[in-house]
Amino acid sequence: MDAYQPLDLTSLCNAGHNLGDGADIPFGEQQFQGLPFLVGGASATVDNCLIGVGLGHVGSVRIPVDAAATHVVVAHRLLESQIMDGGPVGEEVGSYTFHLAGGVSHRVPLRERFEICTVPPAGGAPFLAFSDIKDELLPRHQGPWGAAGRRQTEVNRGGSRWFALYVWRNPDPAAQLANIEVHATRAFVIGAITLSHVDEFPICREGLRDVVITLPQQVDADRPFDIEVEVDRGLATYPYPLPEMDSDEFLAHERKGWGEPQNPKSSPAQVEIAASPSATVTVKHGDEELGSATWKDVLDRGKVDAGHRVQIEVVDQGRNWVHTRVVDDETGEPVPCRIHFRSQEGIAYAPHGHHAHVNSNLGSWHMDVGGDVRLGQVSYAYIDGSCQGWLPRGEVLVDVARGYEYEPIRQRLEIGPGQRELELRLKRWCHMNADGWYSGDSHVHFLSTQ
Repeated sequence: MDAYQPLDLTSLCNAGHNLGDGADIPFGEQQFQGLPFLVGGASATVDNCLIGVGLGHVGSVRIPVDAAATHVVVAHRLLESQIMDGGPVGEEVGSYTFHLAGGVSHRVPLRERFEICTVPPAGGAPFLAFSDIKDELLPRHQGPWGAAGRRQTEVNRGGSRWFALYVWRNPDPAAQLANIEVHATRAFVIGAITLSHVDEFPICREGLRDVVITLPQQVDADRPFDIEVEVDRGLATYPYPLPEMDSDEFLAHERKGWGEPQNPKSSPAQVEIAASPSATVTVKHGDEELGSATWKDVLDRGKVDAGHRVQIEVVDQGRNWVHTRVVDDETGEPVPCRIHFRSQEGIAYAPHGHHAHVNSNLGSWHMDVGGDVRLGQVSYAYIDGSCQGWLPRGEVLVDVARGYEYEPIRQRLEIGPGQRELELRLKRWCHMNADGWYSGDSHVHFLSTQ
């Protein structure tokens, strides 16, 4: 049995796809949030693809199910709203009553901006329903210049284009769901209903996990970096190449505090993934698919071969929120500096409010944004002597620099379970001011009037 089963609502449809607001709703097989839906049923037509209830339609309808389900996902939308004219939020517009075999029933009120809403939502997104379009990454290599600032967020928030998705959890999934009784006091439409047969919440609510992508075939690994990762029931960040140097080489390298060469190859790579267990993770090089695996397999086994060209491994073993202080070794006072943290695999962990990858590691001319700068493979955060953020438990590498008068720090640390504090000490090796030397820069574009 498939994890998700769309119901065929053909016999109950009584409304067409044009709702009079310019929205021609697509019908037939659709994907919303990575879930399969059958809008209007298998025999839907332009004039008969939605179930309309309330006002000019029937006031109630009973939808037969006769199947077991852990969750029920309803794609619906309210047709009118008074919220923007001062109407109340949370007004009940109808209800769903889920009748289980054996006579047990569960009534769910449908309240505007809670379980149901207009599309687009009047007054804001609903509190207890989900959009039919999930969040997505902005185009990585193109976009209008005027959107350069927004591009730094990397993500385009999803929204409802056709429907709001309401999820009902069956409190007794072993009992068959006999039917769903729909009652309306205001007009709304139901486009599709999908049953879940797996023990997971249908819409991804998981946190991001660190994942390493390895291409075992040398011909794939040596290609210029163009890795993409797609997740149908969840999200993936932009992938990034991991450093070519291992942790020991990085620590021993002479360029402490001054970055390292950028890895131009496709393997190894790193990505963050948040997904439902039933999700499929697909790895591509450009438009070429290299392999795929279910997220549950990756979580259960830790590392999987997604075909013969890709390995997918979860390396996130837990994190601590750590407060870091960088102090002058002589005075014990905090000193401004730039800092970089990474895991033993080379995954960057930026302090809160900073970029782990300046400009998404694009080869643009500006390698600095706000309080961040990138030197080859390494992105540094400029801090005032203190910062806080997530660090992985276990081995962590830190790289700290403060100008030319302090010895840079590049060392291995151990973040223990429950650790909340970290102190790093920078040692001064010379004091140019004390010797009568003062730095300056004659290359200025604007002079202060003060």
